Amino acid sequence: MKIGILALSLVLALGQAARADFSSCKAQIKAQAAAEGVSHATLARALDGLQPNDAVSFLGVQPEFTTPIWDYMAGLVDDERVRDGRARFAEYRHAALAAQRRFGVDAAAVVAVWGVESDFGRKFGGRPIIQSLTTLACTPNRRSHYFRGELMAALKILNRGDVKLEEFNGSWAGAFGNTQFMPSTFLRLAVDMDGDGNRDVISSVPDALGSTANFLHRAGWVPGLPWGFEVKLPAGYHGPSSWRAKRPLSFWTARGLTHVNGAPLAGGGSYGLFLTSGPHGPAFLVSRNFDAFYSYNAAESYALAIGVLSDRIKGGPGIRTPWPTDDPGIPRVERREVQAMLAQRGYDIGGKFDGVMGTKTREAIAAYQRRIGMKPDGRAGVKLLSALRTGK
Repeated sequence: MKIGILALSLVLALGQAARADFSSCKAQIKAQAAAEGVSHATLARALDGLQPNDAVSFLGVQPEFTTPIWDYMAGLVDDERVRDGRARFAEYRHAALAAQRRFGVDAAAVVAVWGVESDFGRKFGGRPIIQSLTTLACTPNRRSHYFRGELMAALKILNRGDVKLEEFNGSWAGAFGNTQFMPSTFLRLAVDMDGDGNRDVISSVPDALGSTANFLHRAGWVPGLPWGFEVKLPAGYHGPSSWRAKRPLSFWTARGLTHVNGAPLAGGGSYGLFLTSGPHGPAFLVSRNFDAFYSYNAAESYALAIGVLSDRIKGGPGIRTPWPTDDPGIPRVERREVQAMLAQRGYDIGGKFDGVMGTKTREAIAAYQRRIGMKPDGRAGVKLLSALRTGK
């Protein structure tokens, strides 16, 4: 009994210490923000009574780094998103082309960023930005200094009236709006494209598209240069394979590379070779415009998704070379089918059939896989879908 009481006392003491540390950190943030021009009224409205959330638990688990690239691409660049992208491009063609004229960035590329970041405005994220950034800034982690800077930027956005507190929601990491700008990026690069005098990446699609074009322009976009294109490697290729090391096309021609359809390489510009999944998977020559995509979100799979989606929005064929796996990824329509069939078998998938492979869906998949003798990795691929369809 005494041990139990001591353990409970220790838990309570640790909880009180954590709350005290969080309150102390908030006080320091208030002092810094006030010194940088944020009003006391804004700080009171944003921070008084604020408690931490679970944002820290998401550090290091971004899908760009934890998901096989064939799964990542299957979900982000599927026929459904391509159709939506073409429809949204047609709807906002004037705004997209205005951004292209102003910043020199391909309009379809900007629309593709919109599609990947928020599914064309459908998924902004519902987490309060101030709460998440305060949690990340005040909870010890290797990036707390970075998040403190983003929190300062977010408080300045509120103070300027660019965003209302009740609308300031987004991702666990602090990104918000149609194209998921971080607060510091918004302060530096957001533009007013619709002419109403406000920079609004939440409610104004033209502002979001223009701001994204400005970002890519500042990141080094070269007007008129392809972001990249799929290529075919010669048998037994063992040459350079760094996408960061850009070389003229003559360099790659001399090493036996061709377009994926066998046509010779031609044109100007310098390109690096991106082997997506080793020498037997899809290969691309990528330009500085791929690097601009990468600067938006520092993941190779993310940059590739933006590029391929932008090509498909313009009518391109997408990736031609098969992925080097016997169990490829599946698109969102089939992921929803997986969720529905699991639910029919009594598994808890955690809510609606939305094609999002969240924790509950992955747990349900793993339980089903164990039951039928598959490796219980919680992954939705072709083999899982086939097993469900055959009634196992």
